[in-house]
Amino acid sequence: MSDKGFGQLPWEPERYELTAGAPYRFDLDRREFFKFLGAGLLVVSVLKPAVVAQESGGARRRQGESLPKEIDAWLHIGEDGKATVYTGKVEMGQNIRTSLSQAVAEELCVPIDKIEMVMGDTQLTPFDMGTFGSRTTPTMNLQLRKVAAAAREMLVGLAAAQWQTDREHLVAAEGKVSDPQKNRSVDYSALMKGKQLTQTVTSETPLIPATNWKVAGRSPLKVDGRDFVTGRHRYPSDQKIPEMLHGKVLRPPSFGATLLSADTQKAEQIGATVVHDGNFVGVAAASSEAAGAALAAIHAEWKSEPQPSSKELFDYLRKNAVEGKDPTGDGDRYDVGSVDQALSSADHRLQQTYTVSYIAHTPLEPRAALAKWEGDSVTVWTGTQRPFGVRGQLAEAFRIPEDHVRVLMPDTGSGYGGKHTGETAIEAARLARAAKRPVKVTWTREEEFTWAYFRPAGVIDVTSGVRNDGTITAWEFHNYNSGSAGIRTYYEIPNQKIIFHETNSPLRQGSYRALAATANHFARESHMDEAAHAVKMDPLEFRLKNLKDERLRAVFEAAAKQFGWGKSKTAGQGFGMGGGYEKLGNIATFAEVNVDRKSGDVKIVRVVSAFECGAIVNPDNLRNQIEGSNVQGLGGALFEAIEFENGKILNGRMSEYRVPRFSDVPVLETVLLDRKDLPSAGAGECPMIGLAPAIANAIFDAAGVRLRSLPLVPNGLKAS
Repeated sequence: MSDKGFGQLPWEPERYELTAGAPYRFDLDRREFFKFLGAGLLVVSVLKPAVVAQESGGARRRQGESLPKEIDAWLHIGEDGKATVYTGKVEMGQNIRTSLSQAVAEELCVPIDKIEMVMGDTQLTPFDMGTFGSRTTPTMNLQLRKVAAAAREMLVGLAAAQWQTDREHLVAAEGKVSDPQKNRSVDYSALMKGKQLTQTVTSETPLIPATNWKVAGRSPLKVDGRDFVTGRHRYPSDQKIPEMLHGKVLRPPSFGATLLSADTQKAEQIGATVVHDGNFVGVAAASSEAAGAALAAIHAEWKSEPQPSSKELFDYLRKNAVEGKDPTGDGDRYDVGSVDQALSSADHRLQQTYTVSYIAHTPLEPRAALAKWEGDSVTVWTGTQRPFGVRGQLAEAFRIPEDHVRVLMPDTGSGYGGKHTGETAIEAARLARAAKRPVKVTWTREEEFTWAYFRPAGVIDVTSGVRNDGTITAWEFHNYNSGSAGIRTYYEIPNQKIIFHETNSPLRQGSYRALAATANHFARESHMDEAAHAVKMDPLEFRLKNLKDERLRAVFEAAAKQFGWGKSKTAGQGFGMGGGYEKLGNIATFAEVNVDRKSGDVKIVRVVSAFECGAIVNPDNLRNQIEGSNVQGLGGALFEAIEFENGKILNGRMSEYRVPRFSDVPVLETVLLDRKDLPSAGAGECPMIGLAPAIANAIFDAAGVRLRSLPLVPNGLKAS
């Protein structure tokens, strides 16, 4: 079973977009905090392994820095008693602005409305790898708790010194320090008046245990929620500044096409700024319509090469596996025992292949960026999950130091792993440099579908050996292309061979919510259902017989109880389950479906999920994450698939690419297991992994048809 510790998390190989080459080929000391902020208490930490490892082992220090050297500032308490918190994490709909505010409010002992979060600003916030991998809660939440606790302890010390009393008698609460014995108190603001103090975070600072939480563990109103509901919030695509132009970029007719020539004369005559630099051609004009007209006036000639299509995808992936170790450094092979010997002696041997199609992220807000140059420095407002990563890409593209680049991330309209790269920011910056005015580039929906990266497709071969009593004795698992996240089985099997095969992908691919854990859990949990039926055992009983991990057993049992597993069914009704462990979370998902074999209609009627991720920081937000994952997961499970041929996307419009609709959403029931004895983990990715196999297994239960390809029913069951 995979390591379930709360240490560093591995860098998954399917984050292909982070190791890809630059999108374009152009022929082309942190601030003094007190001076910037004024008097008050500043909480800092010297960069060291405990802080740098906010993210995975793949984290890179900024170029030219050694450790320890730089002081990073996390929190400032001003003379007015308000706390400003700095974090490189970003808000893209997952509501971490609220949960991180709760963490600070809890440890600092102040009301949550006294906290302001500054997020995703590379000039103001400490370095951060990015917001992905369900790492905000286990890493940043904990870091900010330590930061706030350090501030709290210093404030208590200041009050003790002012009153010349033992600090053990003092209590911090509601933004003040009180002395119950002498019935006196002092506000944080009074303690800060006229002072400039610095406190360093240490590992010895005591944290409030989850059993004593008063702010964390509850569900306050969403921070800035009114702004989102009323439209006051300005997303990246809403950003406007004086003298701003609108930009558009010339796209190739197919992937990998080479630009032979471009005649831009007519576009220039229209009055647009035209840039032809290396493989980049773009225009900037006073309006989006004018920029579109200028782009249409450009005559370009391209050279395209033949490429594979989605019809031959799975054969292509298997035939184009790359020899050698996974270059990203993640383990690509796991061997234990003797699989061949165990298979030969098993009572039942099963061998099946499962496939997963490419799918698009389809964020609510397509990519957008606004760039402004001042001399040789550039500021970019853009929707990204990796502000510091985009800063690095901009610096590389324009050959300028990173401290000449500032990236700001206004809370953006969803990402799902698809907004890790900075191509839109580079496009806006290149046009702005040529126009000598700010330029905003907003991708169209068609550009988003075509030129963003996709969730990797994959082919997975599974072979298992099972005894008549239901004990799994052998497990062989080969994944081609989709990735190794969640590839290790959590069932107790003595003989295993698990291999990830890197493949030359025909499409640009990269991170997507839950990464390859969705594909690997789909194959594994579907195969578990097949094995249970092979030995004529109840699927839940079969799983529990081979599952020793108590946390996973607990979620399967909780979901089964809520679902009413074992109840009788009517014709066309089917029940199924799936689940597993990923990103420090444990999920079990049970699905009820209705299948009409005559029409081919498949209706997901009810989904029950039980989830456990340690101590719960915000119950309502956690429930929203789980239900949101299930709604999004319906698309990839049932009908989402990118169709392509000869380097072109064939269904790159919302009218042609089927995403979940309100009418598709089933009754959603969520069971939360609150483990206050365990560290808090995230929930952005794990909850999705159980849905697809639960639906596939329920369809088999209802109709006797075993579906092994995602999407399961893109054209209804009759056509499957």
